[in-house]
Amino acid sequence: MDLDRLTLQGMLFHGTHGVYVEEARLGQRFELDVDLHTNADHAGMSDQLEDAINYGDVYRSVRGVVEGRRFRLIEALATAVARELLREFLTLEAVTVRVRKPHAPINGVLDGVEIQIHRTRDWFEALE
Repeated sequence: MDLDRLTLQGMLFHGTHGVYVEEARLGQRFELDVDLHTNADHAGMSDQLEDAINYGDVYRSVRGVVEGRRFRLIEALATAVARELLREFLTLEAVTVRVRKPHAPINGVLDGVEIQIHRTRDWFEALE
């Protein structure tokens, strides 16, 4: 079965993630994208919201993780987002999460730091 992909891109949040005290105290902007891998055939045929993944709910879930918890590493933040989405949206078969930290405290010039992870339903179920 081929999976379809629903993407929420360029979500912006203020978070206190990082290993340095200043990052926890001041916080900074984080940018996230999520690719939701699912079978959208039923929603496409019915044209009914209850048959689809509600992307407003996805946004609220991502925001809750990013703004409601603190992580030292963006890898841990991305993993927590993936885990929450797979927990909440049972029709997801997999999720790809990209977390960008545009103002990473690096002594140099760069656009930012990004992690991309891909987690499956099997991965999630093995954790539970």
